[in-house]
This record gives sequence, C-alpha cells and structure tokens, in this order.
Amino acid sequence: MSDDRKLMVLRAIVQDYVQTSEPVGSRALVERHHLGVSAATVRNDMAQLEEEGLIHAPHTSAGRVPTDAGYRLFVDRLSAVKPLTLGERRAISQFLEGAVDLDDVVDRTVRLLAGLTRQVAVVQYPSLTRSIVRHIELVPLGASHVMIVLIVNTGRVEQRVVELGPVLTGDEGEGLVARIRGELNETAAGLPFTVAATRLSELAEGVGDDPEAQGADGRGPDAGSDPHAAALRTVVSSLCDALAEEREERVVLAGQSNLAKSGGDFTRSIGPILEALEEHVVLLRLLGQLSDDPDLVSVRIGAENPVSGLQSTSLVSVGYGSGAERVASLGVLGPTRMDYPTTMASVRAVARYVSQILDDNPAP
Repeated sequence: MSDDRKLMVLRAIVQDYVQTSEPVGSRALVERHHLGVSAATVRNDMAQLEEEGLIHAPHTSAGRVPTDAGYRLFVDRLSAVKPLTLGERRAISQFLEGAVDLDDVVDRTVRLLAGLTRQVAVVQYPSLTRSIVRHIELVPLGASHVMIVLIVNTGRVEQRVVELGPVLTGDEGEGLVARIRGELNETAAGLPFTVAATRLSELAEGVGDDPEAQGADGRGPDAGSDPHAAALRTVVSSLCDALAEEREERVVLAGQSNLAKSGGDFTRSIGPILEALEEHVVLLRLLGQLSDDPDLVSVRIGAENPVSGLQSTSLVSVGYGSGAERVASLGVLGPTRMDYPTTMASVRAVARYVSQILDDNPAP
C-alpha cells in the first residue's frame, strides 16, 4: 500500500469516526468515500494500518477506530488548517469587540471558544513576566495619598494606593507628583516587565537620600527627609510589591459540561478529567510548553499529555500576544475523537482576534 493511499484510508476512518462515534468498517468507507478501490483492498489497507498501530478494533467490533498514533499522523499530515468562513470570522470579531476591559476580553474569549468548538475552553491571563509596561500614572487622592496605576501592553491594569504624607499639599505637591510620574515613565515605559522592575529599583536606590529616613510608622516619607527622594522610594517600593504579588498566573475555563455530550466510551473517563482540570497549575504547565511562535497551533493527543487524568483527551492550543510577543495561551480540551481541522482553525482564529484587541487594532 502506498503512503498516499494509507493516509487517504486513515483520513476517511478519522472523519467517519469523529462524525458517527461508531467503529468504521471497510464497506462503510467504500460507500461514503471515493477511494477508487474495492472493499477487499480497503480491508487489506486497514489490516496494514492496524499492524502499524494507527487503528485498532475496540472490543469485538468488526470496525476500526483511530489510535493516538493514528490521530497524530492525521494531524501532522494536514496540508493546511482550513480557514473559517466570512460569517464565522465576523461573528468572532463582533463578539470580542464589545469587551470593555481585559477581564471582559478573557471572559468573552473562553465562552466563545467553548461555543465554537463544543469542547472545554481554557484561556490563560496575560503573563506579567511577558508583558511590557505601557504607562505608569500617579493620581493624587486628597492631601496625603496617591494612587499608582500601572498599565501594561496587554490591557492589564494594576492599582495601589500609598501614603506620602503632607508633601502633597499645595503647588509644590503637584509638581512633585508630576516629577515622579515623569521619572517612572522615562525609566520603565516600553520595557518588558522584568527589566522595568529592575530599572525602577535602581532609580529608587540612586536618589541622594538616606533610605532609613522614613516616618516612624514606615508608611510615608519623614518630614525631615528630602521629599522627592523619600516619595520616589515609597512609590517604587509599593509598585514593585504590587507587581510581585500579581505574578501568579491564572486560567479561566468554560464548557466543562461539553464533556458529557461527547458520547461513546469517553463519558466513562469524565471524572478524572474534571479532577485534573481543577488543578489549574497543571493547565498552566501544559499551556506554558508552547512555542513562542504565535501562529503555531499545538496539538497534544492522548498519552502525549503527561497528566494521567487527561490521557483520554486532546489539547489544542496556541499563543496570543501583543505585537510579535506571546504573552499567554488559549485552547480547548476534549476527547481525542474531535474534529481537529475545525478545532485548530477556531482556536487560531480566536487567538488572532484577541491579539488584535490587545494591540488596539481592529480585526480585518
């Protein structure tokens, strides 16, 4: 049997099994597909595919179903991920464009993916360690406090309120806040988060004031210290503390009920899958093992998933980001018997629209 015909028969088996969830026989293949050979030839081809571990017979059935290796060969030999229709692309664009902030983007994305693919959708929040500082704003609150607002390129916003004491009163206070705001942005704006944090710390350490000259309560600058140096240190310290606290990665899930609708023997393994999905650190580790290429769709099939509870599933995922930088990942998880071409196309399309939203560019 030629490799081309072997792949043609395997592709037909995968397509029929995904559609019917029933083992596929040679007669059905001949009737449904234009293979150009007899049923006896197809049976011989199927026997060779079985010998190579690409298909197998479940129980005593006369039909065959793909193995993990069969699905892998099928996915690897896809000539191209089929494009979505104009209507599908328009629906994705309209659904995501109404998002008002990052939380809304993530929420809409995970619900959209679950609906499009009828699988479990997983969306990772943008990682601060991969993000770039866009702007740092200081907003005076009354006579003694200021709000620090950090805006990163993914649309993520972090806020902290610090007490600076009486240095904020009068015109001198406004000038001090403006000066510190300028120094912070000149130092950190446009830099990756990890680099920006280091530069900010160096900025605070470099000002000519005694770092011990703090108020008795340790919250704000001491009245006898240099107002600029002490206030800058207080702001930078709080800013770095806030960033450190937000380094914990998060994922959001939707569509877990889709697992029960998959049918077949898969429903017997839902319990371990749900238990594994509750361990978000497991999902983060799987999503984190992607290529930095934001267009490369990753497919982990069955036993390729290192988590035992997920070895009856496939994870289709891709990175999304701002510009050429991947800042997080999204994807779907479902039974190995899934429509891989459509699922891969949906995951990639949604990721591209999310990336465009983060770049503040309208989707084409």
